[in-house]
Amino acid sequence: MNPDIAEVERLVRASGTSFYRGMRILPPARRYAMYGIYAFCRLVDDIADGPAPLEEKHAALDAWRARIAALERGEANEPVTRVLREARAAFGLRAQDFLDVIDGMAMDAEAPIIAPARAELDLYCDRVASAVGRLSVRAFGDGSADADEVAHHLGRALQLTNILRDLAEDAGRGRLYLPLEWLEAEGVPPDPGLALGHPGLAAVCNRMMVDAEQHFAAADAAMRRCDPAAMRPARLMGATYAALLARLRRRRDPRDSVALPKWQKLWIALRFGLNKGAEAGWTSLLPRAPAPSR
Repeated sequence: MNPDIAEVERLVRASGTSFYRGMRILPPARRYAMYGIYAFCRLVDDIADGPAPLEEKHAALDAWRARIAALERGEANEPVTRVLREARAAFGLRAQDFLDVIDGMAMDAEAPIIAPARAELDLYCDRVASAVGRLSVRAFGDGSADADEVAHHLGRALQLTNILRDLAEDAGRGRLYLPLEWLEAEGVPPDPGLALGHPGLAAVCNRMMVDAEQHFAAADAAMRRCDPAAMRPARLMGATYAALLARLRRRRDPRDSVALPKWQKLWIALRFGLNKGAEAGWTSLLPRAPAPSR
């Protein structure tokens, strides 16, 4: 194995993510491209969440911006960027999408995000999730406008689901990613420690679940216009997170942890990940609930 690929695969495997196994459904070249994308995201995320002073974080993220600029010139000087250079040439990965991810990490590197305005939250979701999706769909094998629409909606659906799942963990780090407008509407204080125990929090979470469900549905509609085989990994991620969102809707206390059992992960992988055709029906895993009053 190419030593650069071996190092990138090691980074992905060491992270302990299920992403490592999930991407093994891809052909080798596309799989290694995805490992390179994930390793890049992991490294810049570690910068944002690390203990270094803000000035050092800015300098480290700027160094990654310089590496992405060098990629456009065909230059790379370490394993991750050398793998990304090959992936960019093979699959048309766009430099701007990498830069968007870095900008998203810069948002997290600043003062903790607490009750952002809805527009700011949407920008954050675009940068840290949908931009990754725009890179991923090209590595999967579809660089069409419809595939970008999948990335737009599925990225937001996944990130909103993550926010709901990680409410307690984020609050422990002084963060609260729920929109300020919704918190104010329910009388929930925009404070990570106080919000979790407030009776109005359930209504705020329900509004975010409805938003996530709408993005899942829009992603599914766009996915049906894309290359079915290329969308297998996206379909698998959509099904997995739709099932997770369904479990989150049944959660009584937002401080409770929620995860999919192994049997359900296996069932989803078999049904939605291994089928090369246009497998429909993954949105049936979504919860069904009436939209909140506006």
